[in-house]
Amino acid sequence: MFDAPTSTKSAFERYEAVRARLPQASFPAQSQYLANLSDVADHFDGFVLDAFGVLNVGQTAIPGAVERMSELRNRGKKLAVLSNAASYTRAGARAKYQRLGFDFSDEEIITSRDVAAARMNAIAPGAVWAALCDASDDFHDLPATVVDAASDPDLLDSADAILFLSSHRISPDLHERLVAAMESNPRPIVVANPDLTAPFEDGLSREPGLFSHDLIDRTGHTLHWFGKPFAEGYQDVLSRLELPPESLAMVGDTLHTDVLGGRAAGMGTVLITDHGLFAGHDLEPFIAQSGIVPDFVVPTP
Repeated sequence: MFDAPTSTKSAFERYEAVRARLPQASFPAQSQYLANLSDVADHFDGFVLDAFGVLNVGQTAIPGAVERMSELRNRGKKLAVLSNAASYTRAGARAKYQRLGFDFSDEEIITSRDVAAARMNAIAPGAVWAALCDASDDFHDLPATVVDAASDPDLLDSADAILFLSSHRISPDLHERLVAAMESNPRPIVVANPDLTAPFEDGLSREPGLFSHDLIDRTGHTLHWFGKPFAEGYQDVLSRLELPPESLAMVGDTLHTDVLGGRAAGMGTVLITDHGLFAGHDLEPFIAQSGIVPDFVVPTP
């Protein structure tokens, strides 16, 4: 079993190792460092917000984030949340944000789960999908027949296609079972959360992208990626907000997902440094090594 990132440095290095599989983008020569999103607001008509590291860390709202969203609304800025948390339906995501004090509407929330769901039938028409998922997932919102392979790993062998929503129940044995199933019978795999890690109160989690890249390393199989930094999620945001990409800023806590994806989509970018992947670290060495340069850097929303 591969070594999972346990630190910002190891997560960054793993992102760099798979860089060739990520979108291409151009970047500014240098970033502007400002105090918060209020100082950035005059540069854009709207903000596309990551959740983890920008609005919340785990189940806790970042101090001041709720108030900042209200301020941006009052200044006439359009808002949307673009989240790679694929275990959440849009209604579930909205309920979570409401518990944390945010007032996002259903139309302002785009989950990578929604992005993937809209494209599953085109990838494998009429398929039975074996899902690697959270225990609470009931699939009612997905336009296909989906079964829980984390509860019944034999489904990895018999299903027509694989859907990766969550890694919460992925053990080393289950991951090896997935690798073996794809080696013996290659089928379409949709990854609805490309993240390698996410920041929680007690450290970095292991996310579906981590397992999916290991699968590619070992089998050479081509996967279908939906979520940041890949294009379709940004396309869905642009359709929803009805603004040109250059008038929007992608706000996130990672270089390889939020900043890279936002720039590839033609958006401006804002990196939050105090609450997500780079909290407690000097950002400049990571920018220099990767060449991924945010338009703006702020410590907090």
